[in-house]
Amino acid sequence: MKKVLILGGGVGGTIVANVLARKVSPSEANITLVDATGKHTYQPGFIYVAFSDAKPENLVRNERSLLDKHINLIIDEAILIESNERRVRLKSGRILEYDYLVVATGARLCPEELPGFKAAHHFYDLDASIRLRRALDNFPGGRVVIGIGGIPYKCPPAPAEAACQLDYYFTRRGSRHKAEIHYLSPLPRVFPLESVAPLVQEIMESKNIQYIQLFNVERIEPEKGLVHSLEGESLKYDLLIVVPPHKGAKVIEDSGLGDKGGWIPTDKYTLRVKGYDDIYAIGDATDIPISKAGATAHYEAKIVAENIAAEIKGSGMIKRYDGKVRCFCDAGFKKGITMVFDYEHPPKPTRLSRKWYYAKMLVGKLYWSLVLKGWA
Repeated sequence: MKKVLILGGGVGGTIVANVLARKVSPSEANITLVDATGKHTYQPGFIYVAFSDAKPENLVRNERSLLDKHINLIIDEAILIESNERRVRLKSGRILEYDYLVVATGARLCPEELPGFKAAHHFYDLDASIRLRRALDNFPGGRVVIGIGGIPYKCPPAPAEAACQLDYYFTRRGSRHKAEIHYLSPLPRVFPLESVAPLVQEIMESKNIQYIQLFNVERIEPEKGLVHSLEGESLKYDLLIVVPPHKGAKVIEDSGLGDKGGWIPTDKYTLRVKGYDDIYAIGDATDIPISKAGATAHYEAKIVAENIAAEIKGSGMIKRYDGKVRCFCDAGFKKGITMVFDYEHPPKPTRLSRKWYYAKMLVGKLYWSLVLKGWA
């Protein structure tokens, strides 16, 4: 019997476990998933907690309820991967051995790395999203600034999407005329995907969202209400929203498996950690130069699960990941866009449409029942 160990109970780790449990029998593999909290959170819902009416409690479920009955769930924190010994040490002191290891540890928020960050809000975890919503509800008017505190970060389109959600939020409240929205892009365009950037720029201009390109947030000066860029520019704010700096998980850093940002060097086609034939990495944890997003982990997880199952059954690797990602962006007023791309094909701009908004809502509804099971 092979031992398959999965670190992380986010979208990637959960799908790997569930798909693998269908592909191999309990007599062929013992599948164990380690998660620090035992709680699974639907992260795309954070933006709707901050800017709309999503209930925080609807975004969280017990990880055990999402897993196949044959999967062992251990609620503990992985603190060290000893790759030469094929084992992982947990915070409790427990040691787990493996034949195959899947690292789906995601990204770590590091707001402390940006001077003055305590003066800013963000929507990259549930508690922060709740605080931002309270701040918006009490906002009397003035300049709202959205910036980015470092690259890479989770869900690259999200800050631009948030700017559009702000416009929708203030319009619904009847206070749009009191709010001046500014979006700071760290790139020489308003959107990470070059082929889609002109459309997003057009959308922002139609909503009277001001934007500055090549503004990489370097520090915040709360006492003066200023945000400063690496490029030497400064901008006043009354309410500041900043994507916090991201790094790879601490266990990756402590295990010496990551680069200087804590991202795992990963073969972009096989999803094997470079230098290892028994360790895979997926989702935000990798250094693969594509979107750090649930949609990415979703596709990667299925490939990894099928390949591990094939290896266990003796047929070897059967699939390669082509970089496929599909995501939807909500531009407010129940309209959105979609993007489909892979390593070889950049996304083609789509028209702003209600159908893409409703497609995004449908994904949210199917997430618990189909997506995490690996059926969708």
